[in-house]
Amino acid sequence: MNTFLYDLIGLAAGVCFILALKGLSHPRTARRGNTLGAIGATIATVLVFFSSENEHRNLPLILGAIAFGVLVGVPAARKVQMTQMPQLVALFNGVGGGAAALVAIVEYLHLGTEATTAEVIATVFTVVVGCISFSGSIITFLKLQELMTTRPVIFPAGRFIIAATLAAVIGVAGWVIAALGTTPLLILAGLSLLFGVLFVLPVGGADVPIVISLLNAFTGLTVAASGYVLQATLLIIAGTLVGASGTI
Repeated sequence: MNTFLYDLIGLAAGVCFILALKGLSHPRTARRGNTLGAIGATIATVLVFFSSENEHRNLPLILGAIAFGVLVGVPAARKVQMTQMPQLVALFNGVGGGAAALVAIVEYLHLGTEATTAEVIATVFTVVVGCISFSGSIITFLKLQELMTTRPVIFPAGRFIIAATLAAVIGVAGWVIAALGTTPLLILAGLSLLFGVLFVLPVGGADVPIVISLLNAFTGLTVAASGYVLQATLLIIAGTLVGASGTI
């Protein structure tokens, strides 16, 4: 598929995402908006296989992963009660953030010393925010599903521990940008996962939906940053839309 046609179809998928958000703004058009979003996501997924730069490596693994996702996702979405929808959204959002972080790490390892400073910064941002979104979303799921207490979890010197963890994340992020290397990046991912847990634990059950929206915005921003690293315009469009809408 030539580049122009590829980009044109990608633009159509992006338009579907925009129309989906417009439809979701009102209950009367929400079903149509959800359908348009699903169509856009399907187009974006299938389109990858027709990229002129795609060498179709590990195709059986990719198709197997897609099949596994369908077998798990469809029954889960069909069986969930509407009252349990927030925890399902939290779980799916966490998986998305974790996936974005993993893709950024793999792409970072692939680029190696050839990575530009801008790509390293985008990778660091994706890993930090993606890991925070993943671990934080898992905690919100556990709270909403009442697998753990829905009350705020407060521990001695909690604020100082959270602040120290955040400072460590920022410091290690600077270490990765300055020194590169796999070890600093993995340490950064571990600290970010820890911060995501500490960030959500003090939140009470009534405020969890707000946290879900914030983490959803985080995931969108990580996808947009991944799009920059992978030079994928559609990821940038979709991630920016999710980040903006989640923030609002």
